[in-house]
Amino acid sequence: MSNTPIKPVLKPRIGLYSLGLKAYWPQFPGLKERLAGYGTFLAEEMSSQAEVYNYGFVDDEKSGREAGEYFNAHNVDLIFCHNATYVTSSAVLPVHQACKAPVVVLNLQPAPRADYLNITTGEWLAQCTGCSVPEISNALSRAAISFRVINGLLGLRENPSGVTADEVSAERPEAQRAWREINEYIKAAGVKRTLAQARFGFLGGYYSGMLDMYSDLTMLSAQSGLHIELLEMCDLMTIFKNVTAEESAAKLREISAMFTISEDSPSEPLARKPAPEQLDWASRVAVALEKLVDNYELDALSYYYHSQADSEYEELQAGFIVGMSLLTARGIPCAGEGDIKTNLAMKICDILDIGGSFSEIVIVDYLDGTILMGHDGPFHIKIADDKPVLRGMGLYHGKRGSGVSVEAKVKSGPVTLLGCSQTSYGKLKLIISEGKATNGTIMQIGNTQTPIKFALEPDAYMDRWFKEAPTHHLALSVGHNAALLVKTAELLNIPYVIV
Repeated sequence: MSNTPIKPVLKPRIGLYSLGLKAYWPQFPGLKERLAGYGTFLAEEMSSQAEVYNYGFVDDEKSGREAGEYFNAHNVDLIFCHNATYVTSSAVLPVHQACKAPVVVLNLQPAPRADYLNITTGEWLAQCTGCSVPEISNALSRAAISFRVINGLLGLRENPSGVTADEVSAERPEAQRAWREINEYIKAAGVKRTLAQARFGFLGGYYSGMLDMYSDLTMLSAQSGLHIELLEMCDLMTIFKNVTAEESAAKLREISAMFTISEDSPSEPLARKPAPEQLDWASRVAVALEKLVDNYELDALSYYYHSQADSEYEELQAGFIVGMSLLTARGIPCAGEGDIKTNLAMKICDILDIGGSFSEIVIVDYLDGTILMGHDGPFHIKIADDKPVLRGMGLYHGKRGSGVSVEAKVKSGPVTLLGCSQTSYGKLKLIISEGKATNGTIMQIGNTQTPIKFALEPDAYMDRWFKEAPTHHLALSVGHNAALLVKTAELLNIPYVIV
């Protein structure tokens, strides 16, 4: 199977400008050009991940206003303010009064240490990156403009001509830490841009009675920027009825290559080796789902359908899990039970290329000190510990119908949970938590499950998690991603908490 994303993640648009005092340029020939070279270095480093719009120097209030309009014209998602040397804050404030994109101030000193015995005033000014940051911070704060500051070293790989201090610092931890933060902000800006142009499908409705699932769809669009397309089962059925035998056979070959087809479960009589007709049905449904995504240009899909017994829609939805897992593997995360808020969390993780598998608390293992997280599907195959298993299910617990389900667990190692809830004030809220997936045993009942150990023992951890009033679903990602997800929440202006 091709893991090529059905729709690519959009590159963020990054604004960049450098600061300096206009009075310095005639006093210290070559200083402006020297500092401009640092700005060019920053732009080149950032351009591998983003479209970078480098205004150049802001050195008085007039150029500050012009820079703000320049960034507006290019519709940037984030602005990096490179504090190259001292500048009065009156030059900086107009930039961000004109352009409302979030701002990160870069206090990146070129050299780890000045050449104290040979340094000139001009050379000192080339290293004087932190002097005006307090003044800039004060001005932005008093203007009610939020900002962040990244401190550290510039990270050059070679010395500019004529310097007296050694400015090669790419391998120093102060540079690597700074660039890790810069890159996280760029990735977070990519989430913001991609969501602003995303189309989420909502197929069917919510699982009745799951009050935590219910959401104000306008609120979701207003706070995240995404569009929600309301879909009906007849939209999918129309496509399904036109799936050809050739298309279904090709999809079955894809499924057979990606999954292990199980034998009967040794413990659960309901979990059997999938019958050929079940696999054929799941393949046809998977083709139809992929065409639905293509027809409506979807970036994510939430779904649930409750029907009367023996209806054609019940038969259709019984084949969802495999197709939804295939879509999730190709950058179209799918969330069951109509949980569009968790679908948003999954999409955030997917844009960041860290996974985002649909999960909930399954069971606690008090002997191992782990909490199993998983669901009856779908699963993010790209972050699987091993080849996922397909099991034929005699029934889907708590739902109508029967079909094929996915049994798998996430790779062992660091993981991060991302929950998306809604407060009593109608605001979205992200809940972030880091843990470690272990290689513990899981149940062979056709559900996804991953044993996770947290810093706290299970009961204490659940106390903390439940106090944040989460939804009962979450997105499970690989790696320790709290810092990255916090930056994403900041740029989306969504409140967050770390558990």
